[in-house]
Amino acid sequence: MCCSSTGHIGVPSGGDLVLHTLDAPAVRTWCQLALRALGQAREEIDALNVYPVPDGDTGTNLYLTVESAAAEVESRFADPAAAPAPGLADTVRAMARGALVGARGNSGVILAQWLRGTAEKLAEGGGADQLRAALQRAADSAYQAVAEPVEGTLLTVARVAAREAVRAGDGLAQVADTAHRAARDALRHTPEQLAVLAENGVVDAGGRGLVAVLGALADAVTGQQPMGPVALRGDVRVVEGCEVHLRPPAARRHPALGSLRDAPLVGPGHPAFEVIYLLDAPDEALPGLRERLGRLGDSLVIGGGDGLWNVHVHVDDAGAAVEAGVEAGRPHQIRITHFAEAAARAGTAAERGEREERARAVLSVVSGEGLAELCEQAGAVVLHADPDRRPASAELADAVRGSAAREVVLLLNDPELRAAAGAAADQLREEGVRIAVLPTRSPVQGLAALAVHEGGRRFDEDVVAMTSAAGATRYAELAVAEGESWTMAGVCQAGDVLGLIDGDVAVIGAGLAEVGESVLDRMLGAGGELVTLILGEGADRALADRLVAHVRQQRPEVDSVVFHGGQESTPLLIGVE
Repeated sequence: MCCSSTGHIGVPSGGDLVLHTLDAPAVRTWCQLALRALGQAREEIDALNVYPVPDGDTGTNLYLTVESAAAEVESRFADPAAAPAPGLADTVRAMARGALVGARGNSGVILAQWLRGTAEKLAEGGGADQLRAALQRAADSAYQAVAEPVEGTLLTVARVAAREAVRAGDGLAQVADTAHRAARDALRHTPEQLAVLAENGVVDAGGRGLVAVLGALADAVTGQQPMGPVALRGDVRVVEGCEVHLRPPAARRHPALGSLRDAPLVGPGHPAFEVIYLLDAPDEALPGLRERLGRLGDSLVIGGGDGLWNVHVHVDDAGAAVEAGVEAGRPHQIRITHFAEAAARAGTAAERGEREERARAVLSVVSGEGLAELCEQAGAVVLHADPDRRPASAELADAVRGSAAREVVLLLNDPELRAAAGAAADQLREEGVRIAVLPTRSPVQGLAALAVHEGGRRFDEDVVAMTSAAGATRYAELAVAEGESWTMAGVCQAGDVLGLIDGDVAVIGAGLAEVGESVLDRMLGAGGELVTLILGEGADRALADRLVAHVRQQRPEVDSVVFHGGQESTPLLIGVE
């Protein structure tokens, strides 16, 4: 079990808390779990991406789509004291709108339309029957969004999940679990329906993403909480779990075993551009737009409603695709990608970095003025993280761009940022930025990495040195339990002080000093030369003085340093190098 970002811990005591009706908090939990699941599977899904274009970005696009949905939902819960509290209808509509506005790529627009269909029925109620109807509406909406539906894709997985959900037994949990299991089974059969999947020995990437989203829904209904790392359900693994054991040809093997880049990204006759934009237009303008874009290209998907649409199409004439949008309404947030140029940028970014001398920056994500000042003094560019909300991938990417560096080392200092950072890094590499993401799990590891940073070294050498320093630093923190909880160290009660070592609860006690001493004894039992103590906002300096004295008495050969970090998330961070 891991601590939350607020420094307090609380999970349901006893067994799972199965919901009988979906409510607004449950939808919020679903979005958080879905985002985490897609973040963990992002690279895997990217590797599966062979249809309609093998551009290796389906996982990233799905992650960014759900990230936008989750952010829109979180905005409804921004003020805990607000009255009235967000209702189910408002929350599911926020989810759908966020997904629509942030949808990326062919699969992202389809998923956004699937979420919109889900929201249309769940806005009427959150019972088992409403969920059945919502999954059916979601599948129908997804099919309607695609100009030329193809079986063996996300569409098929959605249809089968909805069909089996209708046949499920009574109860919300049964409906959600049946839909997830049916989706998983449908995914297993996608290579039998789409030849390009069978040729490459993979299941459909978009369908894999929908399985993750439905698995998150089932977990939310059965009481799983978005606290710490949430593993994908064990039966969702694509190759092993779905038992896809097709033997691909040597020339085009599974991306996890080789590389699809052996094959051309855009084959003869395939459109050269991907065009995506949001469109403000009345419903009656859509038939003409669909007809015109259908003549211009393929992979046409239009999702949305109520005057706002997300348009996606592959064409040779990008200008004509945008002009079609202008005739139908007002296009905005226009994104045009030339497939061949994108592939060339991605393939040569690292090579350019080897040849050219580039300005380098280290970007450190921290919360607390003291920590920010420490990082800046060590030469880092700081992204100030809101203690109540982690930065999204777009914020991370913008911070890197703002550094004006062509080589960037990104220190996350939070394990929950890995997925967002991965999505941001993929976008930045396409822009020619050479970026290394160091998955530092605590600010103390980030400070250790900064201590050995040397901008004059070659980029790879600098990254290796910083990674080694971070990896050699064990980290701990003190937190306060919000309620009765099961932990790896036993049962804790509200108000107990918890000592977490490397992310797991190791000590439960009544006072910060006593727990801190116990944590230090455990950490130093494995050796150490330097103890770093970072006091949080409101923490008493006397706490640090007592812990320094304890270290001096027990391990006189170990040095100690104390900083005022000012972080709200936890009263004390501890590092041992």
